[in-house]
Amino acid sequence: MKYSKIKKGIFIDRPNRFVAHVIVDGKEETVHVKNTGRCRELLIKGAKVILEESGNPKRKTKYSIIAVYKGKILINMDSQAPNSAAYEAVKNGVIKEIGVPDYVKREAAYSKSRFDIYFEKDGKKGFIEVKGVTLEKDSMTYFPDAPTQRGARHLEELIKAKGEGYEAYVLFVIQIKGVIGFSPNYETDLRFAQTLKRAQENGVNIIAYDCNVYEDKMELNLPVKVIL
Repeated sequence: MKYSKIKKGIFIDRPNRFVAHVIVDGKEETVHVKNTGRCRELLIKGAKVILEESGNPKRKTKYSIIAVYKGKILINMDSQAPNSAAYEAVKNGVIKEIGVPDYVKREAAYSKSRFDIYFEKDGKKGFIEVKGVTLEKDSMTYFPDAPTQRGARHLEELIKAKGEGYEAYVLFVIQIKGVIGFSPNYETDLRFAQTLKRAQENGVNIIAYDCNVYEDKMELNLPVKVIL
């Protein structure tokens, strides 16, 4: 999952979910934020950010924030990156719980939802719902960083799919390298956390992988312990 053209900047502030003010080449720019989550522990005044430069001259903002340094740790915060990185990982057999699939595609409709990845392997069909994770505290990671009704609904649909004979996975893509574990964020979204636990009890596979994060790319790396 690679970016074509990047720039470095210094974060100033974020007036709303969609845009931020950043110093780029000594000039203040209004940039797009590719993550509608809170990201309060990441987007701190003075933080070093990595921007992707758009090649579209008609766009209102020339740049988008894709990553941020939290101290010396680089965290990808592009909400679109986990799906791309997960698809590449599944296709290439990086997800050891699945292996190398016979067929894989992005986005598949099921009931009232669309899951991020559909795959077939050894005569079985399965769905994978991908969740990007950027919230880190003391090397533990958590999801979500803001309440998500949509997230709980997807889990309900995965439980239903599993009951109908599909393989079902929730893949938490941790957009950081070298963390020690992952847990649902009970404090922020109790419903999601409880539904995730119930999904596991109903046969949905709950897995998490960290990522190798670079300024211009991100790729899935190693499995991370899931603590529900």
